[in-house]
Amino acid sequence: MLVSIVTPSFNQAKFLEATILSVLEQDYPNIEYFIVDGGSTDGSLEIIKKYEQRLTGWVSEKDRGQTDAINKGFGQAKGDILAWINSDDTYEAGAVREAVEILSSDPSLGMVYGDTNFIDETGAVRGKFPAHQTDYARLQRGYVHIPQQAAFFRGDLWRKVGPLDPDFYFAMDYDLWVRLAREAPLLYVPRVWANFRLHGEAKTITADARCWPEMLRVHRRDGGSWFSIIYAKYLIRKLAAPVINRRRRKLLRPEQASKKRVNGGF
Repeated sequence: MLVSIVTPSFNQAKFLEATILSVLEQDYPNIEYFIVDGGSTDGSLEIIKKYEQRLTGWVSEKDRGQTDAINKGFGQAKGDILAWINSDDTYEAGAVREAVEILSSDPSLGMVYGDTNFIDETGAVRGKFPAHQTDYARLQRGYVHIPQQAAFFRGDLWRKVGPLDPDFYFAMDYDLWVRLAREAPLLYVPRVWANFRLHGEAKTITADARCWPEMLRVHRRDGGSWFSIIYAKYLIRKLAAPVINRRRRKLLRPEQASKKRVNGGF
């Protein structure tokens, strides 16, 4: 089975090479890999060109952001299985092979996802994403528990329900999980397949407040009620946000957290 992987990137030279190597060093041989850069000016192009002979394709041009870049990459993809890995995240060794083995063994599955570590700027593990089994009904209630970095889904389903909605800044993956889960089962596998990097410029740190309102848009679009569990979870999350964000910031390197405080980032 051919696996198509896309990396959207913009000015992430600091982490980009680690991401690229985590794809190129996978032990599964049948991978096509696309990098879609948004016109970086920080040295990212030099890193991409260093590996361009091992890439299926790459481009560097102004786009509408991360979601647009992912759609552009998948627009070229021919894979039976698709995934994207952001330019500050990485795969664990063997992740692609294990995902392919599971999807190959059960044709009914639409997507498989594993566990993901939280890592800091240096790559040190600082925690673990709370991944759990979910399904369409639970997704509608806001029980996501899917780390995007460790998710692999079938190309034929993407071509049926995609592309990602470019109007979403944060919850485009949640929107996709809902659409995929309507069509086929999702399976959680308790194996660490990826690493989710937390740093001062990461969207999870800088724009988390945009996530739940976008999720509610998906809920309402699909006929969800205002009087539902997902709205209750949203209100609870708003109240708990300061505590959650403090915990996330603690996962940053001490030097980074200190710098952000000095710069007024908190």
